[in-house]
Amino acid sequence: MSLLFLWSLSSSLTLSPSSTLATDSECVLLSGFDPGFVADGDFVIGGIFPLHYNQEMPDVNYTYQPTAVRCNGFDPRAFRWAQTMRLAVEEINQSEQLLPNHMLGYKIFDSCAYPLTGQRAALAMLNGLGQAHTHVCSGASPLLAVIGESGSAQSIVVSRILQPFKIPMISYFSSCACLGDRRKYPTFFRVIPNDDYQVKAMAQLLVRYDWRWVGVVRGDHEYGHFALQGLLRELKGTGVCVAYQEMIPLLYNQQRALEIIEVMRSSTARVVVVFSAEGEMTPFLKDYMAQNITGIQWVASEAWVTASLFTTSEYFPYLGGTIGFGIRQGQIPGLRDYLQTVNPRRYPSNPLVQQLWEALYGCSPSPSPSSTLIPPCSGQETLLEQHSAYMNTSSPRVAYNVYKAVYAIAHSLHNLLHCQAGAGPFHNRSCAHSTNVHPWQLQHYLQELAFYISGEEVNFDLKGDSIPYYDIINWQRGSGGNMEFINVGLFDGAKASGKELVIQEEKIVWAGHQSKLVVSVCSASCAPGSRKAVRRGEPLCCFDCVPCDSGKISNQTDSIDCTECPEDYWSNADGTMCIPKVVEFLSHDAMGIALTVIAVVGACLTVSILAVFLHHRTTPIVRVNNSELSFFILLSLTLCFLCALMFIGEPTSWSCMLRHTAFSITFSLCISCILSKTLVVLAAFTAARPGNNIMKWLGPKQQRVIIFSCTLVQVLICAAWLMAAPPYPSKNIQDQRSKIILECSVGSQLAFWCVLGYIGLLACLCFILAFLARKLPGNFNEAKFITFSMLIFCAVWISFIPAYVSSPGKYTVAVEIFAILASSYGLLFCLFAPKCYIILLKPEKNTKQHLMGNKK
Repeated sequence: MSLLFLWSLSSSLTLSPSSTLATDSECVLLSGFDPGFVADGDFVIGGIFPLHYNQEMPDVNYTYQPTAVRCNGFDPRAFRWAQTMRLAVEEINQSEQLLPNHMLGYKIFDSCAYPLTGQRAALAMLNGLGQAHTHVCSGASPLLAVIGESGSAQSIVVSRILQPFKIPMISYFSSCACLGDRRKYPTFFRVIPNDDYQVKAMAQLLVRYDWRWVGVVRGDHEYGHFALQGLLRELKGTGVCVAYQEMIPLLYNQQRALEIIEVMRSSTARVVVVFSAEGEMTPFLKDYMAQNITGIQWVASEAWVTASLFTTSEYFPYLGGTIGFGIRQGQIPGLRDYLQTVNPRRYPSNPLVQQLWEALYGCSPSPSPSSTLIPPCSGQETLLEQHSAYMNTSSPRVAYNVYKAVYAIAHSLHNLLHCQAGAGPFHNRSCAHSTNVHPWQLQHYLQELAFYISGEEVNFDLKGDSIPYYDIINWQRGSGGNMEFINVGLFDGAKASGKELVIQEEKIVWAGHQSKLVVSVCSASCAPGSRKAVRRGEPLCCFDCVPCDSGKISNQTDSIDCTECPEDYWSNADGTMCIPKVVEFLSHDAMGIALTVIAVVGACLTVSILAVFLHHRTTPIVRVNNSELSFFILLSLTLCFLCALMFIGEPTSWSCMLRHTAFSITFSLCISCILSKTLVVLAAFTAARPGNNIMKWLGPKQQRVIIFSCTLVQVLICAAWLMAAPPYPSKNIQDQRSKIILECSVGSQLAFWCVLGYIGLLACLCFILAFLARKLPGNFNEAKFITFSMLIFCAVWISFIPAYVSSPGKYTVAVEIFAILASSYGLLFCLFAPKCYIILLKPEKNTKQHLMGNKK
């Protein structure tokens, strides 16, 4: 501490909340710290303001007594706040309604926007101005309350010093949420909203404008720390990510500042949220502008969004379009006139007034050795509009808070002094003594306070906080080229959740003097039809857009996952909506028509051959080997061609049962006829041997019995199939998930393969018998053609099995039809083409001698 009491050699100092000491020793100040302004009164309140915004630390090597922190960078804005406190006190002293017959006094100190200096100021308030004024050593504290501080870091220090003495403190600009902890800061009040509301408002602003990738710069103090933590808490689950977190050193360091600026330049985040005070932002922005960086959208906290220091034209190219939350503005009657009364002629010995003139006019009203580089001036210069840092009284915000804080103390003290005996709030329903008011007694009335000023109600909740309300400020170029703070909306924390933020978007000008909203995202939004895939090791806002898998959709922007379509639906080509699946079956499309034509041509060709045979039924080549069998084969082949037509079209219960049974029975009939013919051929040549009368067992009647019996077996298998588990129409959604394939389920797989197996058995038996008879004599050995026909038939149906199993959708049915038609054409051409050739083209060979191989 810079300020200590020195007691006599045998004494030591112990300060208690009552500050009562049982000793006659005198208090002597080791080090003085004079106030900027002071006025006596019946009740004294303190004021602490950051009249300077920069500090210069002394050289501490302990070879001599260290000097105090040197304050640099006079702040006319904070000086206006201090004058507002003086104005409020003078108004109250002149009022007949508020504190009549009592006078308020004040002591105003400079904190230099630095906690250490704020600490010195607090101790100086408690100690008094010298030995004659050191009433703190006996009786109640002459300091009833303190107006201050601006920065949260300074308020924390000052509040802790005042706490043992139960001296209430009302801050006009300290918004850190940490100060709402009543256990740590039981005597702290404020007329500025808690930062919990500001970070909530900022989070809503970032979400509203879809700024999902933002940087955060903060000051190295509790205000910046707690504001950052609160913002991160509010941003959880909103889709907004913080690209970087940088901290401006409390004692400004240009090298560190340039590192932060380089991070801002290189980052893809185009929006930067800043929780900082005017003091550290001033040199930081100077270095930022020196780097000539533009295009960044600044989002300012209430601590600097209305700082008049930044209204000059030099800031516009870099800070124009800044948007932020300013504390509530109000009206202070007479402030402008009062500020104009402050000049070096009226306060010739006040160094703060001298510095005000140097800051506003760049001249020194009282030349001294330290100001030889500054030209002299009279000190009577007129304060003009361009001195807005000091003279901006059109819409006071922080100054209005100072004004409210002073009146809050005055109203509380007024209520305390007008306490009715026997109805007081203290022990035994007592009241405070008007000549010996203790600070803790004043705090009780502060906590219960409620009054109106400029149409606004002022009160404090249990945490000492006031009603949360912010104006939304946008920095725009004024007509004179300077920056203007335009009110474009508000945030009212008293409203229902989600309705607090009201913005007039048409009035906003964004960074770069653009009407177009700045875009700040790590990754562009994923369009409907895709989903977000987070990149490993990166924040959630950095992602890749992955198209939805087939069968899944996303119909919203930035979908986290794709939704699977219902069973009978499929995703469209864009993956944005579910549409009914394509119902597929072998219809009369190009493929169906082609197969139909082939089948009809085959049937017509077979009927034509039948007609030729009927016409030439008396010729040897037709009569040989039982012409009746040939007619049966042609008839069954016609049915085989026609049964292929039953496989084309939408499956129904009847068509499913009929197509398989008709196919199996007709083919069984056909192969049975061929088997009978093969047996006849083989028996005919065997019967030519002496003593062999086998032909009597293979007459026409026996041939019919063979055909009927072989066909009957297949009929019985089909009957059992239809009774046990018949084929039925079904929707196949497994083979092709994007389609609904209407097909005929075979019902019983065993019955289906038994039907095919039986046809295959008949075909193999025919092939074996025909193969055995292939070398029998004669120019026209029909066994050779049966062998070829069965060879083709078996080859087709053997290749059919893997093709059938592996073909998707309607191609499964097409493969089955192809097998039917191919095998039918194979039988037709192998068995009857040679005969037709002789009948139609070589009639001279259509003789018994030629067929038997006897040459003339």
